Amino acid sequence: MAVLKGYVEHIIYRNETNRYTVLELDCSGEEYTLVGIFPSCGEGELIEAEGRFTSHPVYGEQFQVESVKSLPPEDTDSMMRYLGSGAIKGIGPSLAQKIVKKFKLDTFRIIEEEPERLAEIKGISERMAMSVAAQMEEKRDMRDAMMFLQEYGISNTLGARIYQKYGPYLYSVIKDNPYRLADDIEGVGFKLADEIARKAGFSNDSDFRIKSGIVYALGKAVTMGHTYLPKEELELYARELLGLEDLPDLEDHLLNLQIEGKIMVRDNAVYLSSYYYMELASASMLRELNVKGNVPCEEIDERISELQRETDEEPDPKQTEALREAVNSGILIITGGPGTGKTTTINLIIKYFEEEGRLIFCAAPTGRAAKRMAEATGHEAKTIHRMLEYTGNPEGDTKLNFLRNEENPLEADVIIVDEASMVDISLLHSLLKAVAPGTRLIFVGDSSQLPSVGAGNVLKDMIASEKFNTVFLTKIFRQAAKSDIVVNAHKINNGEAVDLTKRSRDFLFIRGKDPEDIFSSIKKLITEKLPPYVNARPMDIQVLTPTKKGALGVEQLNQRLQDFMNPPSKKKRERSSCGYTFREGDKVMQIKNDYDLEWEKRERHGICYERGSGIFNGDIGVITEINTFADTITVFFDDERYVEYDSKHFEELEPAYAVTVHKSQGSEYPAVIMPMYRGPHMLMNRNLLYTAVTRAKSCVCLIGMPEVFEEMEENENENKRYSGLGERIRELCED
Repeated sequence: MAVLKGYVEHIIYRNETNRYTVLELDCSGEEYTLVGIFPSCGEGELIEAEGRFTSHPVYGEQFQVESVKSLPPEDTDSMMRYLGSGAIKGIGPSLAQKIVKKFKLDTFRIIEEEPERLAEIKGISERMAMSVAAQMEEKRDMRDAMMFLQEYGISNTLGARIYQKYGPYLYSVIKDNPYRLADDIEGVGFKLADEIARKAGFSNDSDFRIKSGIVYALGKAVTMGHTYLPKEELELYARELLGLEDLPDLEDHLLNLQIEGKIMVRDNAVYLSSYYYMELASASMLRELNVKGNVPCEEIDERISELQRETDEEPDPKQTEALREAVNSGILIITGGPGTGKTTTINLIIKYFEEEGRLIFCAAPTGRAAKRMAEATGHEAKTIHRMLEYTGNPEGDTKLNFLRNEENPLEADVIIVDEASMVDISLLHSLLKAVAPGTRLIFVGDSSQLPSVGAGNVLKDMIASEKFNTVFLTKIFRQAAKSDIVVNAHKINNGEAVDLTKRSRDFLFIRGKDPEDIFSSIKKLITEKLPPYVNARPMDIQVLTPTKKGALGVEQLNQRLQDFMNPPSKKKRERSSCGYTFREGDKVMQIKNDYDLEWEKRERHGICYERGSGIFNGDIGVITEINTFADTITVFFDDERYVEYDSKHFEELEPAYAVTVHKSQGSEYPAVIMPMYRGPHMLMNRNLLYTAVTRAKSCVCLIGMPEVFEEMEENENENKRYSGLGERIRELCED
């Protein structure tokens, strides 16, 4: 690490959101270009920066700043330079010279302790003198706060957010209960708060630490898909997290957290409060919407016959049942595997209600799924977020905020939600709030798919409650039966043997004995065999894998696939972040829901014609530009949206040449390649294999060991997901 000390000569660029700054520093006559995060910085300020020198292909030598601190001016020249730089509003070079000439080295003390004396100088009123003192105090307070927080290992970027939140009260927060940081400030998790607390002298078994650890454990459970944890599992997880042999007074801590409104305990289930009330409210709204109709079956069947004559298609008995139930149900669930006619059933329902003059809304959880729904039905389809008119919250609230809600419901007679297995409890709750009584709400999905990435198990819980009309589509239609993807997917789901030696047009098993052998086949398929076979670009072919780690996990595969699909070039700019080297032309994926990220759609000449916000977990795109000057990455997503990421959002991107099967939910690819190699038993299960196979539209290629395929198909143990929506529904419906 090198250290530079000097005066800020000129600020070339500054992003006020993330405080990324490019500036020129005067170090005793030598000028350097510094880049990095500067929490508080003004021209003329004396700073000391620690970092390293780097060579930029366009801008030449730069000093990449790792940490920086402001220093008080050391002599009259530096005082004059600082005051005259514009850092203090109302003071220019001429006035700064007069102030320093009169008070000399005592200038800063006078401003801080006797500011009224500034009025002795011509051109400075008493009011202005007080304003100058206030500005100096604010800058000094922030500088002192940054130096105080650095003692606890807090970066300048995070320190600036802490200071903005607490101001001068941050000292008492750090000393009295640093675990508040995890509750109040995004980006401060329990582990960082725990490290700060350790440095502040808190003991391992302090009440603050244990309660914060319990809340953190429940929050981590949410990220794993659970809406609650049983007490025993919560205790085990919290003990491991806290490094304690036991949790003293656990029941007392749970009671206190309930009193504070942070958790809810129902029998043996411990929830974060927000997730318990989301489940309870969702169950209540589902019950209220589940109104039964009384249109006679004869009348419906007569209309179906008319539709049959118009379309020259005879619906399957189960599809007819689905339409009858759609007419007479406030809530309807239609579920079935690939090739069982879910899309045909949706089209039939749309046609029926359109002829009645009903207003129909179609929606799906992701942009990709909505696009596929629109193409398959010929009816406009939106993401659920867009249908509900998502709006960001300027106060930084993390809950979902939509213009459509109980006070401004959707003006629709029928709402059809496709890929319902991807809907989590939070999204369900927001959707139900916007559905007016009397509206028919139809959920369509494959309940055998992996559950949603977000918390909850909505589709399975609703079906398991047995309180809503549910139609199970089981017949594989003639055209779909010609596809070995469809046939074998059903065999996998039913635990039936799949002939891996069969020569097939769309379901291939290629043997490979070790990771190198398997990867060699993957490379050849992507670059040579599959693109012309499925009429797609190599970038459109998706590698799916069960694991993140290992020789054939996401991390290793992405690095190796990037090397030959998008190799380094002098014409391609790069940016390293979070352990990845992003390169222009890279295929990337958004790995978390970010409802506030802004996007725009552009015409051919780059002119924006539509704007919005919200990029979601699993969205895939290509990096079109890396701006090393502004430190931004622009991604063009599959649904024709451009998003410009600043450096604080880089962590939301990952390479996507290979993705986990979980991340592929709701997507469909021209061809899917999946390695068949040993991995953790809990991941290598039938549910995951079935989901991977059903992501392929034209061809699926499994490469590796046949015994791994067989073991996955035999392993019926799905990862247990704790969710209570079904129980809440049964409780309310039986009252």
